[in-house]
Amino acid sequence: MNDNINLGVDLGAGLRLKNPVLTASGTFGFGTEFADLIDLNRLGGFIVKGTTLEPRQGNDAPRMVETPMGMINAVGLQNKGVDNFVEKIYPSLTGYDSEVIVNVSGASVADYVAVAERLAPLDKINAIEVNISCPNVKAGGMAFGTTTAGATEVTAAVRRAWPRHLMVKLSPNVTDITEIALAAEGAGADSVSLINTLLAMAIDVERRRPCLSTITGGLSGPAVRPVAVRMVWQVANKVSIPVVGLGGITCAEDALQFIMAGATAVQIGTANFIDPAVTVKTVDGILDYCRRHGISDINTLRGII
Repeated sequence: MNDNINLGVDLGAGLRLKNPVLTASGTFGFGTEFADLIDLNRLGGFIVKGTTLEPRQGNDAPRMVETPMGMINAVGLQNKGVDNFVEKIYPSLTGYDSEVIVNVSGASVADYVAVAERLAPLDKINAIEVNISCPNVKAGGMAFGTTTAGATEVTAAVRRAWPRHLMVKLSPNVTDITEIALAAEGAGADSVSLINTLLAMAIDVERRRPCLSTITGGLSGPAVRPVAVRMVWQVANKVSIPVVGLGGITCAEDALQFIMAGATAVQIGTANFIDPAVTVKTVDGILDYCRRHGISDINTLRGII
């Protein structure tokens, strides 16, 4: 029973979620891997693994290392390419009534556009998340998301190719993330999601070598949450489009921090590796919070800070 509490949120451009909880790309596979563990239809939506034009093998091992209150990864967008997604993965996703969002990456602007064009005929995909913020690839990725010119170029090009909701995922590895957010908005983004991982490094002192084959990677988990909440608050106070917050969310209280800072929805990432049911538990926790505090609409909490 939900006591007539409204958890539904509107991200604009036709993307409405039954509740504000999404999964973060790269931490939830293609969704179906979790189907035996949770009811995917209870989520606001799930964002599938990063998809590129051509298959990618990713970086050499080792490419993950545990850190206090988090992890560093350098997976490198390993995936079988957009054609494999369209032909083999997409048919298995059409039966869910939660939103399915595809994370799109590329080594060039043309790559991003080609992936968007390939996905455009898929009616079930009402949104894509354009990843201009991955720190774990040698070409493209974060390179586009660290300047306003790069963010504008990619967003505008994909905007011309993609007919539905366009979300742009932002990097925290910049001097002023609000400037990148404004650039994405000006180039046609319908929403922005933040933050992606923080560039980080760990050293194995016994071997006297970096823990990762790539030397550096992306830090995620609870350690980054205070930084992410601050950046979401800053961006939400600058842009007029919806903001999706992520970074170290492990429970409803964490998610509510992002919502109160100005996020319309949230994504849960690293915590999925620890507890596969964390997303549905977060939905239940938000509902319980609203019930305890007499809140009838989750949207009234947005941006109250």
